[in-house]
Amino acid sequence: MRISGFLSTFVPKKYMKIGIVVFPGSNCDQDTKYIIETFLGQKTVFLWHKTQDLQKCDFVFLPGGFSYGDYLRSGAIARFSPIMTPLVQFANGGGYVMGICNGFQILCEAQLLPGALLRNKDQKFISKNIYLQAQTTNSLLTQNLDTKKAYKMPIAHGEGRFFADEKTLAALTQNDQILFKYCDHATELSAEANPNGATNHIAGLCNKTRNVFGMMPHPERATDPATGNTDGLHILKNILN
Repeated sequence: MRISGFLSTFVPKKYMKIGIVVFPGSNCDQDTKYIIETFLGQKTVFLWHKTQDLQKCDFVFLPGGFSYGDYLRSGAIARFSPIMTPLVQFANGGGYVMGICNGFQILCEAQLLPGALLRNKDQKFISKNIYLQAQTTNSLLTQNLDTKKAYKMPIAHGEGRFFADEKTLAALTQNDQILFKYCDHATELSAEANPNGATNHIAGLCNKTRNVFGMMPHPERATDPATGNTDGLHILKNILN
C-alpha cells in the first residue's frame, strides 16, 4: 500500500498541538512524534521532564521506554519529575493525556489512573505481537473501534500485569472505564491470550472523567504500513475527534 493513498483516508479536520514528554530512558518518544506528524498530520513538541511548561498543548503523550531505568519500580521516579506537576493539573482540569506502556505505569504511579502495573506473571520481559479487544466505544480513544474485532499490536514490557483490588475493579466496570482487554485472534479471553497475567485481562483503561488514558500495548508501533500492521492507527486517529 502506498503511504500517500493510506494517509488520504485520515486527513485531519482540525489541527492540534500535541506534547510528548521525554524522561531519561524514554525510547518511544521519537516513534510517537513520527507517527503523530506523519499519519495524524499534527504538530508535536517535546516536553523535557525538568520543565514545568506544557507549552499550551491540547493533548499530551507519555511515551513508552524505561524512565529512570525503571529503578524502584516502573514509573515510580518519573512520577516526581517537575513536568508532572503541571501535567497532573492539566489532567485534573480536563486536559487530555495518554500514557503508553511506561507512560501507563507513570499515570498509575501519579494516581491519575487507578490500579498498578506489576511484574509479568512469568517474571520475564515480553516483546511480541498480541491481540486486544475494545470493551467500549464510550471514550475518545475507542469511539470508532469495532468491539467485535481483535486488533493486533506489539507489547514490550516487564511490568505490565494490571492489578487492582475488587472494589476498584467493580468501579472500573460500573463506570465503563475498561477500554481494552487482551484476547486471541478470535476475541476469546483465554488464559493463553493474557500475556502478562493481567487481572480480568485488562490492557488499557481511562479515568472516571474519560480524559486520561493508559494502555500497555503500543499502537504507535502498529501504524506505519512498512511494519505490515496498521491496527494501531485505528486507535490513535480517534484523538483527532
